Amino acid sequence: MADTSFHIAMYPWFALGHITPYVHMANKLAERGHKISFFLPAKTQHKVEAFNLHPHLITFIPIIVPHVEGLPLGAETTNDVPFPLHPLIMTAMDLTQPDIEAYLRQLKPHFAFYDFTCWLPALTRRLGIKSVVYCIISSATLGYLLSPARQTLEKGMIGSDLLEPPQGFPSSSIKLRAHEAQALAAVTTMDYGSGLSFVERQLMSLSDCDIIGFKTCREIEGPYGEYIGSQFGKPVIFAGPVVPNPPKIALEKQWEKLLSKFQPKTVIFCAFGSECVLKKDRFQELVLGLELTGLAFLVALKPPMGAETIESALPEGFQERLKGRGILYGGWVPQQLILRHPSVGYFVTHCGSGSLAEAMVSDCQLVLLPHVGDQIISARLMAGDLKIGVEVEKGDEDGVFTKYDVCKAVRTLMDHANELGNEVRTNHAQWKEFLLKPGLENSYMDDFVMQLHALV
Repeated sequence: MADTSFHIAMYPWFALGHITPYVHMANKLAERGHKISFFLPAKTQHKVEAFNLHPHLITFIPIIVPHVEGLPLGAETTNDVPFPLHPLIMTAMDLTQPDIEAYLRQLKPHFAFYDFTCWLPALTRRLGIKSVVYCIISSATLGYLLSPARQTLEKGMIGSDLLEPPQGFPSSSIKLRAHEAQALAAVTTMDYGSGLSFVERQLMSLSDCDIIGFKTCREIEGPYGEYIGSQFGKPVIFAGPVVPNPPKIALEKQWEKLLSKFQPKTVIFCAFGSECVLKKDRFQELVLGLELTGLAFLVALKPPMGAETIESALPEGFQERLKGRGILYGGWVPQQLILRHPSVGYFVTHCGSGSLAEAMVSDCQLVLLPHVGDQIISARLMAGDLKIGVEVEKGDEDGVFTKYDVCKAVRTLMDHANELGNEVRTNHAQWKEFLLKPGLENSYMDDFVMQLHALV
């Protein structure tokens, strides 16, 4: 590998689920001596500062986010607003273009990594900087939804279009239900800030960049990444698993004390990321389903719609029945540390890319309960192609799940006489071993860097 070190600018979409994996990638690149200038919203910096393992090489550059009419004052990221207002966050991000241009002129990096700012490659080309779409969203999702083969800009898109994969899409077990196809078609074609639809933005980003990078391995998503490359006529590089380094801090005493009361591998941990807010009836079915398993559980979710607190939304008599066995928390929890705790044996996840990356290298069995967007296709990838998790069954037409569906998914993994449960447990153990294999990540990162070298 060439000895030259790069200077890389990073400007991820204003969502913690994108910013955090970019910081993990920045750490892996900084380990190899590369310098990172990381643009992010000013008030968000303190939330990710602790993840910067190489402050001498990774510099956070706070960007003042312009106020856009319709956004609450001070809103900067998708975590600050409900989903319908995400396009206004995108509009605000678009308005930072003059500041980003000024910084890039001054810093003169070799590369700019980005995902949703579709105007960036035209800007970097003028400045002699190479642009890299570094995708947090899985290549399977991008290929299935956004392939130019669908001709969405020319023909439009309705739900029924997504019931079948696009032409040339690799053979897979990805199959959408009617309600999912409907919702994904609506999101894909919705206005996503500054008068551009989500699909227009992504097609511009992928068509105008110099190279496309994915946070995954060839062994997991190789055919999907190659499909994207052939559809857009771009080189595709895989960064490997980019598993965050285990936190150097210990689990806080309150969590350690709560979890240590239980036998090894007997606690269900349920968490749906920093943005998911369930409807109250779904929240109640979820916790009742966990109660039916007979196991202890820790639920870390935002209060459901219309509820001030997580406790106020619980079914009647729930807390009295579950005293000491059901722990409910409405705030942030140290997910990576909880997944590594010996008492935790099951993880009910929304299938966000960061959560799946952490879960695949843990010993927790995966119960998949996707809600929106790329989570749905990621769940099919995990439960179908890789068979390393069990998805909670939902109604085909309405997407509704019951407490019995939740309980059934968990019990499939609890039951050592269950054929599917045994297959999933075996596969998960094999993938964990593969992903943690000494040298795997270094080999991927070295190859990633070598392919960047070939561009400059």
